[in-house]
Amino acid sequence: MQRPTLLLLISLLILTSSCHVARYVWWNYADIHDTEKFPVVPIDKPAVSKSLTHSISDIKIPLPTSFIKEEREISLETYLQEHKTVAFLVIRNDTLLYEKYFGGFTRESVLPSFSVAKSFVSALVGIAIREGKIKSVDQPVTDFIPELSDQGFKAVTLKDLLEMRSGIKFNEGYSNPFGEMGKFYYGLDLKKYTLALKTQIPPGDVYNYQSANTQLLAIALERATGMKLPAYMGEKIWRPMGSEYPASWSVDSKRNNESKAFCCINARAVDFAKFGQLYLHHGMAGQDTVVPPGWVSESLKISNNSRDSQGYPYTYHWRVLNSGDFFAKGILGQYIYVCPAKKIVIVRFGKKSGGVAWGKLFRELIRSL
Repeated sequence: MQRPTLLLLISLLILTSSCHVARYVWWNYADIHDTEKFPVVPIDKPAVSKSLTHSISDIKIPLPTSFIKEEREISLETYLQEHKTVAFLVIRNDTLLYEKYFGGFTRESVLPSFSVAKSFVSALVGIAIREGKIKSVDQPVTDFIPELSDQGFKAVTLKDLLEMRSGIKFNEGYSNPFGEMGKFYYGLDLKKYTLALKTQIPPGDVYNYQSANTQLLAIALERATGMKLPAYMGEKIWRPMGSEYPASWSVDSKRNNESKAFCCINARAVDFAKFGQLYLHHGMAGQDTVVPPGWVSESLKISNNSRDSQGYPYTYHWRVLNSGDFFAKGILGQYIYVCPAKKIVIVRFGKKSGGVAWGKLFRELIRSL
């Protein structure tokens, strides 16, 4: 038997064992088609959707000169396409100025959020506090998940989880199929893995980006509200903000039906933009309060030395700049970027990050508008 055929047979045998390692080996790495790989729970759109207003004239946005590295004329559209972008939207003053799709993707294409989903979970925590289901961010997570009491979590608060300062033992690395992140993303029993977590350092002291924090928040939310995460999100955010399309949330397996809170909302680019608009307007959708304005302000406050791998301040599952701009970010270069000063929201989703400093590009584009 030839080696490639043998390897394929071994992979198929591993895959049929329903093991997270098998999924990892078979799919290898997260990509833009992950919306199709995992079972999902649907999230309905509202009975009456609210479409964004389109600009009456065709807006031409130039590519910032600092991003032109070759002696040739290059448009923003060409640059986006060459750097693995599939959707790019610019909204100013609630008007859609620019909307482009590439590589066979369209306005109707369902896109994976990856870690952009974390910012939705943060919003849901604020809503649950407003409703009295959660007392405050200072409430210990063990109030909701007492099973963790003997695993070092008695001093860990919801705020520690939101700020990624919980001190848990968890490796965020994606390259090891036997590691925690591989198990969380590809595993079939996410709650089991989450409830097995332990801490290794005192909470509140050190920032360490770990998706397990968001998964713990999701379990706390579900127990506090008595609702599954997709249902709560649909009722409290997706429909109230006037989404144009339905969405879904990927789960670990049909049997366990546990939402992958740290990564996996699937939706259209225009509706991700609406979430950015919601935060631009301090949690308001028209005259309706969706996310408490006080929570929006608290979520975006730089209050410690937490910095992500690119040096951006990290708050309640958002990156925030000293200028007041803020953004949600996912692997492969998924972004919802908000500039309150100019009332601009930019959405970029891609097959890869494309080697681009997207935050810098967004800021330079905004200066040109």
